[in-house]
Amino acid sequence: MSTTQGTHSLAFRVMRLCRPSFHVEAPLRVDASDLIVGEDIFDDPIAASRLPPLIDAHVTKLTDTSDLTYRTRFLLQHPSDSFGLTGLLVLPQAFGAIYLGETFCSYISINNSSNFEVRDVTIKAEIQTERQRILLLDTSKSPVESIRAGGRYDFIVEHDVKELGAHTLVCTAVYNDGDGDRKYLPQFFKFIVANPLSVRTKVRVVKETTYLEACIENHTKTNLYMDQVEFEPAQHWSANIVKADEHKSEKDSLSREIFKPPVLIRSGGGIHNYLYQLRSSSNGSAQSNILGKLQITWRTNLGEPGRLQTQQILGTPVTHKEIELCVMEVPSVINLDKPFSVHLNLKNHTERELGPFEVWLSQNDSLDEKAVMINGLQTMELPQLKAFGANDFHLNLIATKLGVQKITGITVFDKSEKKTHVPLPDLEIFVDLD
Repeated sequence: MSTTQGTHSLAFRVMRLCRPSFHVEAPLRVDASDLIVGEDIFDDPIAASRLPPLIDAHVTKLTDTSDLTYRTRFLLQHPSDSFGLTGLLVLPQAFGAIYLGETFCSYISINNSSNFEVRDVTIKAEIQTERQRILLLDTSKSPVESIRAGGRYDFIVEHDVKELGAHTLVCTAVYNDGDGDRKYLPQFFKFIVANPLSVRTKVRVVKETTYLEACIENHTKTNLYMDQVEFEPAQHWSANIVKADEHKSEKDSLSREIFKPPVLIRSGGGIHNYLYQLRSSSNGSAQSNILGKLQITWRTNLGEPGRLQTQQILGTPVTHKEIELCVMEVPSVINLDKPFSVHLNLKNHTERELGPFEVWLSQNDSLDEKAVMINGLQTMELPQLKAFGANDFHLNLIATKLGVQKITGITVFDKSEKKTHVPLPDLEIFVDLD
């Protein structure tokens, strides 16, 4: 764990500071009824009904305070006894695992094991990773005046762990020994930082709305309580978390707003999924495929905090239409060779005025093959649309064939920009006899 050069009066001792753990008793406890009767007693309803008074009387005798034999120490006195938790805490017995996002806290003691006093002690403590070297303590401007023979100097350092992999705590001391020589003492303490959880994301686009699914898996040996899992959207994006419907009373809803219970992700592979609905606040095509990043904070069983931030999450840029043509209503009954009207809506998704427009049915098929045609003028004129405006209109059609038919090729043409927009997807209708 450490290396020194030559003979030194001083030596570093390092202890990690962390919270204690619960003490769990291994012995198995039993129910008092198991010591008196067998499980077949429940086959007889009368006998089973007389069991509780019998058990209470027997346990009362066993729990006599004057009895010092502790015969009842393996009996379940309370349902919580079955968990094996005694209410006692145990101090850490080893250096333990260190995880990304935690705060590494170390108690360092520099001991003088010689028979003489050392003076003018300059102490440095640094964390060295593959990428950087971080100074935690430096007493160069105010050295420790002296450390007596057999004495020590103690200090605490903290470091927010933000990198995975090998870390080295480098402790150095420069001091004057009993002979007046200036000596340099370096010691190195190595440890590995592991990943406490993994975050897997999936991006889906449904009807121009982007959904982000985040799956968080716990890789530690302790339960993690998620205080916060929030998605910070990139510029021009907004995000809302999607939750299942919960039918709670108004009192419960108010209390949940004041105190939000953490989400438990169990140790050794427990997972929890989060779903976010993302919307672009800019019109037109997205300029970047960066959606944003997740901010995650948690606590362990005894409240030790942790915090992680993911890298930028990427998605496929969503192309928004300048003009959107939507079907509002189609008649439920359509008769052969009888005119009918389709209710349509034309929306302007830009910040500028567009139009005027022409609407028609594309003539890809011959008139003999076309099952649905415009009834009247083949081209319909529509006025200009203001920025973010909309216009409802009706397109008069007539069906010339029976059965399931398709209305195909409803097309919008912008007369001012001389631009033809993508036709409306095919609409299926059923044509019947009058």
